[in-house]
Amino acid sequence: MPTNERKRLWERRKQRSRKQLRSCERPLLTVYRSSRHIYAQIVDPLSGRTLAGVSTRSPHLRGELTSTRDMAAASKIGAAIAQRALEKDIREVVFNRNGFVFSGRVKAIADAAREAGLSF
Repeated sequence: MPTNERKRLWERRKQRSRKQLRSCERPLLTVYRSSRHIYAQIVDPLSGRTLAGVSTRSPHLRGELTSTRDMAAASKIGAAIAQRALEKDIREVVFNRNGFVFSGRVKAIADAAREAGLSF
């Protein structure tokens, strides 16, 4: 499958999930994964402001990770974003998988965030 076709299909999935999340009032836990890094951020849906964010490129996590593209890194990102959310008194979020399939690293972030105290 050509790269532009793959990107087009991802954009369609992303728009479909975004359409369902328009009416939510809780903060969104949005996940993005690339081939090298994983990013997670909590966004206020009403104002669009980022309330907290963590990635495998964050300086405080960079030293702890052996690899930035495996399940262990995704679990650490999930626990770190949950910790940052709890520091800001955010306990309930809506998970936005951002068009990515809910398996592998995306699922690892969700599971680690749930274990660390976030509910969604």
